[in-house]
Amino acid sequence: MIKVIAWRAAFALPLLVGVTAGMFALAQASPFDPVRQYLGDRAMVTDPAVVEQIRANWGLDRPFLEQYATWLGNLVTGDLGESRSFHRPVAEIVAERLPWTLMATSGAIVLMLAGSLVAGTLAAWRKGSLLDRVITGGAFANESVPVFWLALLSIYVFALKLGWLPAGGLSDASSSTLEPLDVAHHLVLPVVVLAISQSSWLVLYVRESVIGTLREDYVIGARARGLRERTVLVRHALRSALLPFLTILGARVPELVTGAILVETVFSWPGVASTSVQAALAVDFPLLAVLTLMGTIAVVAGNLLADLAYRVADPRTRTVAV
Repeated sequence: MIKVIAWRAAFALPLLVGVTAGMFALAQASPFDPVRQYLGDRAMVTDPAVVEQIRANWGLDRPFLEQYATWLGNLVTGDLGESRSFHRPVAEIVAERLPWTLMATSGAIVLMLAGSLVAGTLAAWRKGSLLDRVITGGAFANESVPVFWLALLSIYVFALKLGWLPAGGLSDASSSTLEPLDVAHHLVLPVVVLAISQSSWLVLYVRESVIGTLREDYVIGARARGLRERTVLVRHALRSALLPFLTILGARVPELVTGAILVETVFSWPGVASTSVQAALAVDFPLLAVLTLMGTIAVVAGNLLADLAYRVADPRTRTVAV
């Protein structure tokens, strides 16, 4: 395991450097002026000398390589810079908002895994039945639905029409403190929408994997020995089908990050994912650069955890060279 982690870390380092260099290149090529975006309407009446002074204070008048080297050096020392839109240190903003994103995404992952395994297994068990057609058709339909549309639909149905759940935010507007039950109440819709939006291919993959496993000789032999169908399905077919499921789960991490950005934005959830949208609209490059780097790290870490879980679940893969 240590060897796998070391190899992945060695390959991840140049990847992260490439991502950061690409971010700076895109920032240089962007037609949007962060200084004018920062000033807003005041840019029309601000003295050009003041505008140039702000640009110099931010280091935007320096060559590309010098800007990148300075930012990278500060990043290595733990200095994430100052947010131009929030007027606060980037590290402070991330530390304040990251726990809320982790809370929402971890809940969505747990719900996504449990729901996908149950739905995919039931569809495989009742292959060709009405239940199978409903689950499979629903998965294909769900995959074609944009996550923001699903979020807006859930707000319309459960918040506006039925009034069962709040439409967004972290707590009620009238509340001056954060109560755990109130936060959990506001967390339901974002977690459910994010889980449903990312579960379609997982459901279909589990279904096909379980169907293929049910045709294996050892499963047929288990049935011939008189084992109950539920035992055959759960202890034999599903256990073997879980191995490739771990791999495809790691491949879903990028879409999970993208889905979290849209869901947090629609539901006004105060996490780092929705903050990236605010940073992009405000051309707040110091904050946007750190959030993009965090997203890349999340993708790399997700794939690494999926590979490690696969090796733990199937010891045969540990002998394969990295």
